[in-house]
Amino acid sequence: MKDYSVKLSGVTKVFEDEFTAVDKVFLSIEQGEFFSLLGPSGCGKTTILRMIAGFEEPTSGVIFLNGRDISKTPPHKREVNTIFQNYALFPHLTVFENIAFSLRLRKKAEREVKNEVGKMVELSRLFGQENKYPHQLSGGQKQRVAIARALVNKPSVLLLDEPLAALDAKLRQHMLVELDNIHDEVGITFIYVTHDQNEAMSISDHLAVMNEGKIVQKGDPIEVYESPRNAFVANFIGETNFFVGEVAKTEGEYLLLRTTAFGDIWCYMDREVAEGTRIEVSLRPEKVKISKSRPRGDHKLRLNILEGTVDETIYLGNHTKYTVQTRESYMKSFKQHARYLLDEEIIEWKDRVYLWWFADDSYLLQETGGARSDEQK
Repeated sequence: MKDYSVKLSGVTKVFEDEFTAVDKVFLSIEQGEFFSLLGPSGCGKTTILRMIAGFEEPTSGVIFLNGRDISKTPPHKREVNTIFQNYALFPHLTVFENIAFSLRLRKKAEREVKNEVGKMVELSRLFGQENKYPHQLSGGQKQRVAIARALVNKPSVLLLDEPLAALDAKLRQHMLVELDNIHDEVGITFIYVTHDQNEAMSISDHLAVMNEGKIVQKGDPIEVYESPRNAFVANFIGETNFFVGEVAKTEGEYLLLRTTAFGDIWCYMDREVAEGTRIEVSLRPEKVKISKSRPRGDHKLRLNILEGTVDETIYLGNHTKYTVQTRESYMKSFKQHARYLLDEEIIEWKDRVYLWWFADDSYLLQETGGARSDEQK
């Protein structure tokens, strides 16, 4: 237990209206890691953060901080600080006084206050902003002040509740880099709540995907993206194609999946599956190649080839998203651009095309149920 910064053991939170926001959650977060709680609105991630902070008390279960049970410890006696989405800065105080507020509350000597605030100003790159008021700051500067004010207390854990949600897309990316750098420098545990998959994937050491009060899957970003446990995770983290069908036969490390919508599909068999078993398979669109000419099949590589008609194209600069109608359903393919309009084959709406991918690129979901029907777009 001492190896973990935060540990939740069977934590449940039921509100007065009998709504179960968090349902028997077991979670261990290592010392010093950047950990994200990721999920749709209402999944329980913010409630977990509030219970760790002490703003909500668990209905059942135990919360440990550095090996100590803090389930009933008042918020001000926990070695945690929280950064909220709205920053919660004091509008009548300068940047310096906002950062110094908690130190003055604890009656620290003026020399120590100036020294500690100076360190935070340097860490947060707020030079020259010390005498400004919050209304004179940009969104990114306000965010840095909130971070500095939280870190000046030297907490064991910093809790971040969707702190970048109010910023525009470019500034969010910039602040993510700054957050990561600050985390590396201070070395404490960051627990980050977000519904943005890109944020969680780009900054986390590990993340937990939540749905309906439960943790559906925990792992590092690569593991969760490449090896989703079920259809919810596969669909929530990025985009994916689903195949649903029965195992027609197995050959070595591969199986032939018989589907209604796509016909027979070769898949890599990374776990034992008996013939006749109904399974779900995820295939990321970036692994599906698209071309106007039919590729050469290779039996050894188990190349899957489907023919269809381009139903939708979405140009996104560095790549284009294609939705292709094949047989009785639709598939997505992402085409990365290297030299667009120079030597690339231009594919347009209503073109007849071929989609192809290797069996090794698909992934057998460990849990079935919940996949979008392969009969629908």
